Parts: sequence; structure tokens; C-alpha cells
Amino acid sequence: MSSHKTNAARFLDSLGIQYEIREYEVDPEEFSALVVAEKIGLPPEQVFKTLLCATSEREHIFAVVPGDAELDFKKLAAAAGTRKTEMVSLKEVQPLTGYVRGGVTVFGAKKDFPVYADETLELFDVISVSAGSRGVQVVLSPADYLRASKATVADLTRQGTGDRVQGTGDRAAKRDGV
Repeated sequence: MSSHKTNAARFLDSLGIQYEIREYEVDPEEFSALVVAEKIGLPPEQVFKTLLCATSEREHIFAVVPGDAELDFKKLAAAAGTRKTEMVSLKEVQPLTGYVRGGVTVFGAKKDFPVYADETLELFDVISVSAGSRGVQVVLSPADYLRASKATVADLTRQGTGDRVQGTGDRAAKRDGV
């Protein structure tokens, strides 16, 4: 695979942030952060998925959580200062972010939605997030991620099965943004 610059990479370049691009072979039916972690050689807890959510006020926010954890919508709502949060429908993801399922990132998204990152992000020397295209991850330091994303750090997860999203049923179970 040849390296190419994604909008996310260009965004990081504009901020002078150092990162590494890791590309991997995409399975069109597989969106699992756990599989991505294996393919790029990082533990699942260091590969963060970016989920687009909506608040009870219908405002959009990003939740960034480890690949081996489930998003806790009540914790996200508390962090965002709202009554309730939920996943947006899959059909809304690309029009709102400019990215397809499996390639969602906060970097270079169509709109600057507020970002909430799980506190475990700060435990690592490096983390991986989608570079804005399926099959491409960007690896960078948590401090640089937080600076570039302007994320609020909070406890957002309940440990669980990895790619299931707590409390949304089967239709959203695999709607992650790795």
C-alpha cells in the first residue's frame, strides 16, 4: 500500500504535530477496532475509535474511546453537561463529518464538534486513531491528540466486549469510527 495524505494528516501537519501513518488491509465487512489493533501492531486499548453522538438538545459531539471498551452514554452525557446522549444514525455520519463509517476522525471533519476523550488515553506513550480513511491510522502522542482535538478528558467507558456500544441495541453495535 502506498502512503497518502489524508485530510487528518494535513490538519496535523498544519499544527506541526508529529505522527506516524499506519496503513492496513481493509476487510469491507469488518469494522472492529480489535481487528485494526491487531493489523497495526498495537494493543486494542491504544487504538481509539471515534464515535459521533448527539445530545438531548440534538447537538453533535464526538466520543473517543479505546477499542476494547464500550461507550457509556450516561458518562458521556455527564461530561457534556447534557441530560442524555446517543449514537447518531449511520446515514448521518458522512454528511455531518465528511468521513465514512470506519474512517471517522475529529481531525479535518466538516464541522468542529466538541470532542470528549476517555481518560485512559493519557496512560500511553502513543495512541492510534483513524486518519480519516478506512485502512489508515495515525499514531501520535496523547498530548498532541488532546492539543489538536481540543478534547475534554473524562471517564467515558464501561469495560466490555470491545466493539459493542452500550445501550443502543444491535443497530449501533458496530457503528464505530476506527
